[in-house]
Amino acid sequence: MLQLSEIWIYPVKSLSGISLKQSNVTHRGLEHDRRWMLVDEQGVFISQRENPELALFKTEIFEGSLVISYKEDLFDIIKVPLEYSPKVVKENLETVIWEDTVDAFEVGDEFSAWFSKILKRVVRLVYMPEDSNRKVDPDYAVTTGDITSFSDGFPFLIIGQSSLDDLNSRLKETVSMKRFRPNFVFNGGKAYEEETWRNFTIGNLSFYGVKPCGRCVVVTIDPKKGILAGKEPLRTLSKYKNVGNSVIFGQNLIVQKEGSVAISDVLTII
Repeated sequence: MLQLSEIWIYPVKSLSGISLKQSNVTHRGLEHDRRWMLVDEQGVFISQRENPELALFKTEIFEGSLVISYKEDLFDIIKVPLEYSPKVVKENLETVIWEDTVDAFEVGDEFSAWFSKILKRVVRLVYMPEDSNRKVDPDYAVTTGDITSFSDGFPFLIIGQSSLDDLNSRLKETVSMKRFRPNFVFNGGKAYEEETWRNFTIGNLSFYGVKPCGRCVVVTIDPKKGILAGKEPLRTLSKYKNVGNSVIFGQNLIVQKEGSVAISDVLTII
C-alpha cells in the first residue's frame, strides 16, 4: 500500500519549509506554498542557488501570520500577514522568475528592510495575489488553465521514501528529505516509481504526473548550516539518474480539482 507520510509547504521561496498534518490543495499548489518570494532591486527572484544562507530562515504559521526568524533567533522575528486587503496593497510589481514575468506586490517596507539587513543586500519581500496568473510550461500542462505559484515550474512535487532510501544506500553520508524540498512524501512502493506515474489519486483527489524533477546545486546545501556541503548527493545521482541534460529525482504534479489531503491518505495509481 502507498500511503502519504509527509506534507510540506515552503511559504517563502527558498526559505525553510513547514511540515503539516493536512493541507488544502489549490490549482496553484498547497495553501500558502511559495506565495511569497524575495527579489532583488530589479525584481528578479533570489534563491538558495546563489544565497545558501536562505536555508537558515525558519518559517511558521501562527495566529493568522507567517512568522519568520533567522538562525532560530526568537527575539528578532517578523510576522507577515497571511491575507491582504486592497487598502494595504501597493501598486503591482513585475517580478521575474526564470523566463516568467509575474505580477506581485511588495508586502511591506519593514519586512523588506529586515531581510535586507540580514542578507546585507537590498531585497524585497513580495506576494503573489490571487489574480496573478502564472502558467506552467505549456509543453507539460494538462489544460491551458494550469497555473503555479513562485515554485520553479510546477505546483506540486512528490518523492517516495523508498527513492531516498535507495539514494542513501549509495552515499557515504546519508542526506535528509529536506534537501529535495518535496510537497508530498509517501511510504511503500519501489524506488523511483513515482517518476513513471501519470494518473493517480491521493485520498479522493486526482493528480497528474507531468515531468520528473530536474535537480541543481540546491540539493548539495546543508539545510541546517546554510552552506554548500560538497558535491553530494548530486554527484551520485548524476551517475544513474541522468535523463537528457538533467539529473532527476522526484515527480512534478498538477491537480485535477481543488480539495484537501492529509497524512495517511492512500495513494492509488490509475
